[in-house]
Amino acid sequence: MFPELGQFSLILALLLAGLLATVPLVGSLTGRDSLQAFARPLAAGQFVFVAVAFGILTHAFMVDDFSVAYVANNSNSMLPWYYKFSAVWGGHEGSLLLWMLILAGWTIAVAVFSRRLPATMVSQVLAVMGMVSVGFLLFLLVTSSPFERLIPNVPTDGADLNPLLQDFGLIVHPPMLYMGYVGFSVAFAFAIAALINGRLDAAWARWSRPWTTIAWAFLTLGIALGSWWAYYELGWGGWWFWDPVENASLLPWLAGTALVHSLAVTEKRGVFKSWTVLLAILTFSLSLLGAFLVRSGVLTSVHAFASDPERGRFLLGLLAFTIVASLALYAFRAPVVHSRVRYGSFSREVFLLLNNVLLMAAMLLVLVGTLYPLILDYLDMGRLSIGEPFYNLTFSPVAIAIGLLMGVGVFSRWKKTDPGWLGRHLLWPAAWSLVLATSVVLWFGGFEPWAFIGSFTAGWVAVTTLQDLWQKSASRKGRWHGMRKQSRSYFGMVLGHLGVAIAMIGVSVVANYGVERDVRMSPGDTASIGEFQFEFVAMGSRQGANFTAQTAQIDITRDGNRVSTVYPEKRRYNVQRSVMTEAGIDAGLFRDLFVAVGEKVDDKAWAIRLQYKPFIRWIWLGSLFMAIGGVLAVADRRYRIKDRKAAANVSSPVPDKPVSAGPAPEVSA
Repeated sequence: MFPELGQFSLILALLLAGLLATVPLVGSLTGRDSLQAFARPLAAGQFVFVAVAFGILTHAFMVDDFSVAYVANNSNSMLPWYYKFSAVWGGHEGSLLLWMLILAGWTIAVAVFSRRLPATMVSQVLAVMGMVSVGFLLFLLVTSSPFERLIPNVPTDGADLNPLLQDFGLIVHPPMLYMGYVGFSVAFAFAIAALINGRLDAAWARWSRPWTTIAWAFLTLGIALGSWWAYYELGWGGWWFWDPVENASLLPWLAGTALVHSLAVTEKRGVFKSWTVLLAILTFSLSLLGAFLVRSGVLTSVHAFASDPERGRFLLGLLAFTIVASLALYAFRAPVVHSRVRYGSFSREVFLLLNNVLLMAAMLLVLVGTLYPLILDYLDMGRLSIGEPFYNLTFSPVAIAIGLLMGVGVFSRWKKTDPGWLGRHLLWPAAWSLVLATSVVLWFGGFEPWAFIGSFTAGWVAVTTLQDLWQKSASRKGRWHGMRKQSRSYFGMVLGHLGVAIAMIGVSVVANYGVERDVRMSPGDTASIGEFQFEFVAMGSRQGANFTAQTAQIDITRDGNRVSTVYPEKRRYNVQRSVMTEAGIDAGLFRDLFVAVGEKVDDKAWAIRLQYKPFIRWIWLGSLFMAIGGVLAVADRRYRIKDRKAAANVSSPVPDKPVSAGPAPEVSA
């Protein structure tokens, strides 16, 4: 009975989503307040019924209701309860229901936290989000229902959750990733609503900016969690494989980063309106493209869901409709998407524009590398694998250029910047960055060109950001007082840029100075990497909740002193009979020592992978800094509008009037 209630709840949610997509929109176009007033109740109702459906599916997992096909295919009675909970989104149908729950959550969040915005704008934004909800609810009900029954052929037990997903990282990674993916639907909805009513001004950018930034922060954290999971769970010791499904999450992140910067310029200066609208459409479209790649069956990946072509065609149709309808509306409203604000060739506007161009170039490189092999295969023109060498050759130089441009942009001024003044202020950052890059190559005892360039760029971003903070905090009442005067948005930018620098130096060091050895070891054998010695002490066994494991004890020493003991495992899961590797990692801020057990070579010997990973934790630490920076920026006081009149007349862009090219006070981006 409960699964049928879940299906019925989704049907009711679809009906409410259809009403949300039409009634408030008609009210906003005809000026009927009574129809616009339905927007928030309909959004709330949709959320309630989707949440009920999600709760019913969760209950089915917790009570081992194997009459539900999705539960039978993704759970087992021996599965620990916390993995039963994460198994709710461990397959295609449940993960799509989680996607829909998060979409409904974003919709109700807009309804609740936009009460002081103009009713017309809120109605149109919620209507657009209702249209998106209709598409995904139809997808759920028509092709991907999680409540299908196996009655009367109910299995006695389930097929178990994929062992790859039986990990804490997969409990938190998908929800964070989906919060980012789906969150960009809010930016998309604001852009479409602005095109409908022709209000592409600073107020629109200010309303849209916090929603976009928080979605970007969630996506940043979700990607970092996925990278961390792949590092310790898959047994290969890498943090990014350029897998097409990994790329599917990177694409909207790159476009979303450009959108965050473009919104800043539109809010402050009233320019780049076309950029901002198109980036909002592109970012959400890339989120849909990611859903298509993961769920259509066109990819074979540890991250992808096995799905049939019908689902792929549905998603492809939804993606095509979104892009065509959005661009058609943009073309129709093109006369209102223009700017008449002047700025010089050396100005913050120009540097942010170049930043967006480079981000789009990076996005296109990843897009081509991801889709080109699929297109060739579809056209029967052969198979082509595009991997790390392609991205190292093409993506890395663009990423370096973006980092160098970030440092210049921090010191630039709105409208006009004197090149001589800018050059003088960049001398010290260049010198300190050179010292840092030289120190890195000397520390690791070998000159690697990309390590040197990457470290220089990371230092450049960090030093320019900190120098700008130092200058802005200057005050007659003391530097602490000067810092307190800065906005939370500014400190969010500082943390975000420092996060980029931290992640960049982590990537540069681990990619060039990491060491890997595959050795054959028996109990009592010793192998070395640099100054570290790894002794294979013994191989034991243990019984888990739903698996048996062979556990190796590896003692790690340096100069005869014990550093750590790690216990890598080879697990065999009872139901699926699959074998998984659990790495043993001695983690540290400046290095990881990574040990993974491979296949058994003979009666006593095993294949062992030993790795020395310097600074690898800095990649995820930098991502955390970026995500926190996004959250801090959203907490800025200027986004807390006190009354409707203020919402309708939010501050105008910086006016065009002569300004000093020197270090005059200015509002940060």
